[in-house]
Amino acid sequence: MHEINSAQRKQLRAMAHHLEPLILVGNGGVSDSLVKATSEVLDAHELIKVRFNEHKDQKKELIQELADRTGSLQVGMIGHVGILYKWQPDDEKRKVELG
Repeated sequence: MHEINSAQRKQLRAMAHHLEPLILVGNGGVSDSLVKATSEVLDAHELIKVRFNEHKDQKKELIQELADRTGSLQVGMIGHVGILYKWQPDDEKRKVELG
């Protein structure tokens, strides 16, 4: 996993501000299919938002579980929306450059 410092975490939260949630957590919670979909979206985008439509009282635990199972980092939680980041090792695909 690619570690980041607090300044980079802040930069990622700022970059995510204008993004729409690409993953929605519903009744199924953090299922295998949700983990697979999240991994694919992270591979394509690196930085994504995850909206909790259900399980809002467990969102902190579930966003961490999703981060752990996808090999990504949780960089923030605003309301019912979590922000995940996964460093893209392929220079051709990388969209996020951290300072």
